[in-house]
Amino acid sequence: MIAETIRTQAHPALLVTAEAASTAYREAQLKYSREQLKAIEMEGADGTPTMFIDVLVEDAIIAAARSIGVNVLSEERGWIDVGSSISLVIDPVDGSANAAAGVPLSCFSAAVVEDGEFTEALTSWLHTDERWWASRQFSPYRTSGCTNVADAAVSMLRPHARNWEAWGRVAREATRIRILSCSTIDAAFVANGAIDAFVDAGSDTHRLMDIAAAVVLVEASGGVVLDTLDRPIEFDTDLTRRWSGIVAATEELGHELRELITG
Repeated sequence: MIAETIRTQAHPALLVTAEAASTAYREAQLKYSREQLKAIEMEGADGTPTMFIDVLVEDAIIAAARSIGVNVLSEERGWIDVGSSISLVIDPVDGSANAAAGVPLSCFSAAVVEDGEFTEALTSWLHTDERWWASRQFSPYRTSGCTNVADAAVSMLRPHARNWEAWGRVAREATRIRILSCSTIDAAFVANGAIDAFVDAGSDTHRLMDIAAAVVLVEASGGVVLDTLDRPIEFDTDLTRRWSGIVAATEELGHELRELITG
């Protein structure tokens, strides 16, 4: 039933690019070795290394987006303006290292932007092609409703030296911790109630494409998307911007996590 809802209600740009991503991902897995897929091809527009698998999938997505005339903001190629009133913020392969290594936890994710606002989003699990979609007006999912960290199952980005103490505070308080290394699937799991929250515990690792879809998917499902330092999560073609996203089932849980992270 959800698949039919997505097929009939999602923006065509989301459907076309998601299909292009899935096809390119499957073909890449069949055609190339893991060593080839993880090879660094270039530095992306966001300043991070771009793997060969990222290039293969992103090229297919951009071609699909161009075929229906929408702008694209992507972590690898940056801002591609074709003069449309519709833009997509895309993460071609979120969890590139997982995808290249054969770990089945990577996603294509995209958010539609109209008049500077995120209006729809779709995340597609590349290994299974399961998809999650919502608009600002409608979501087929509901979050878990969890309101406190002590009862929460929390997914987190891996810790860094710069945020080890904050990471530890969250890990000690939560009932369960997971590290999936795929922010967009974590956010989808918050939207559908499988987990209670997902956080970057203050490392400022998130780029816009890591959390843009969450703004729609999770908020439409009853949750909240915050930044640890209360910076607005908004459309911007400047890919040097970073956030420490908090994606939570409820506002109460989100604010408690923010307090833990900031100390």
